[in-house]
Amino acid sequence: MLLSLGHVTVRSADFERAERFYCDLLGMRIGPRPAIPVPGRWLYVGNAAVVHLLPRLVPAAPAGRPEAEGTIDHFALNAEDRLAVEQRLRAAGQAFEGRRLADSDIWQIFLRDPDGVRVELCFASDHGSGAAADRMP
Repeated sequence: MLLSLGHVTVRSADFERAERFYCDLLGMRIGPRPAIPVPGRWLYVGNAAVVHLLPRLVPAAPAGRPEAEGTIDHFALNAEDRLAVEQRLRAAGQAFEGRRLADSDIWQIFLRDPDGVRVELCFASDHGSGAAADRMP
C-alpha cells in the first residue's frame, strides 16, 4: 500500500550550483546520507530528505543498471507491507529489484513504469522477506 511521495532524485552536473539553488534560494539544507558508493547529497526540508542529488554523469554504472539519460533519475514513494507488494509484482510478471539501503532498516524496490520511468518504493522496515538483495528479471 502506498503512503506518500518520498523523494525525487535529481542528476546534477554541478553539485555546488544545485546546492545554491535548493539550499540558498529555496531553503533546504544538506543532511545525513547513508554510505552509498556513488557520490551525492541529500537535501532536507525539516526532517525529510526530499531531494537526492547524484552526479549527472556516472563513470561506471553498476552491473545491469543503464547510464542516466536525463536530470530526473527516479522518484520514490513511501509504502508499507513489502511482502504483499512483492507478491503482487511477481504475480503480475513485473520485473523489479529489491535491496536494503546501506546502514538502515529501509528496504527498497525499484521498477520501471510502462514508459521506462524508474520508480522506487521505500519500506520503513523488512516485515519478514528473504535476502537483502531479492532480484527478479
